[in-house]
Amino acid sequence: MSRKLLTLSLSATLMGGTAYADAPKVAVDIAPVHSLVARVMEGVGTPDLIVQPGASPHEYSLRPSEASALQDADLVFWIGPDLTPWLTDTIETLAPDAAVTALLEADGTIELEFREGALFEAHDHDDEKDHDDEEGHEDHDDHADEAHDAHDDEEAEHDEHDHGAHDPHAWLSPQNAMTWLNVIAGQLSAADPDNAGTYFANAAAGRTEIEALIGEVTATLDPVRDGQFVVFHDAYQYFEADFDFPASGAISIGDASDPSPARIAEIQGRIAEQGIDCVLAEPQFNPGLVATVLDGTQAQTGILDPLGSDLEPGPALYPQLIRNLSTALAGCM
Repeated sequence: MSRKLLTLSLSATLMGGTAYADAPKVAVDIAPVHSLVARVMEGVGTPDLIVQPGASPHEYSLRPSEASALQDADLVFWIGPDLTPWLTDTIETLAPDAAVTALLEADGTIELEFREGALFEAHDHDDEKDHDDEEGHEDHDDHADEAHDAHDDEEAEHDEHDHGAHDPHAWLSPQNAMTWLNVIAGQLSAADPDNAGTYFANAAAGRTEIEALIGEVTATLDPVRDGQFVVFHDAYQYFEADFDFPASGAISIGDASDPSPARIAEIQGRIAEQGIDCVLAEPQFNPGLVATVLDGTQAQTGILDPLGSDLEPGPALYPQLIRNLSTALAGCM
């Protein structure tokens, strides 16, 4: 190689290395959000993932390398305290100077309130009071007493596991994901204006990919829309709303804590009464609970993974995660 060509080659290598080294240091809470950030940063840099695949974000202990990633971060992207309340103080302590974006609070984000009860049915205390007044509090049969006891257990369970006002599993809405790609590009561009064109071009390409994904998932679910299913924990209503495919109940509440016996009994009753086709477990949580719920029923079982635990972190994880949810549902029913 001539001296001139060698000099040009070395210069190009150094320039490429400098551009990558100068990319903002970015920390992200969970793998699906990390995937969206990685898609926007393609060709510029790679974000660090805080909650590792296979772990529940509801409870997590940071490794030293993850704490270090937060300490070094120029930007932090996370769902917000509704999903990982334990991370609030950690971010404030380890990344006090970072630009922090809570995506659940970003403009344009679709937010859904938590559903209450195993069967997602509201309980109207005023109606109950009117009914009690009419009956003189004397004519409750055993069935009504059992239902009231189950509700009391449910309320006690709800009080014990307080959560924020909104369901934090918002990444399971592809509509939110498309909104967040722009939010992420905007934040990265503010911190790194030299690469703004790349960030926004990547975000646009990512939105196009997700639009195609929505069509693919809709086609997968259309043949089984008459089926009914129960999920392990109430994490999927954003996916259900985007694709108009509602679940019939959830074994556990939104933070995936262990359900009460009364809640399990409610779910078993729903499966028996409505002939539920499918009860879906999750890889992060106790499979024994699903076995208990399925006992004595004809329902099939499958696995839904809201975090993509078995997928390689990176830009391709998010679309594959959404695709896997649809194929798991269709396959189970």
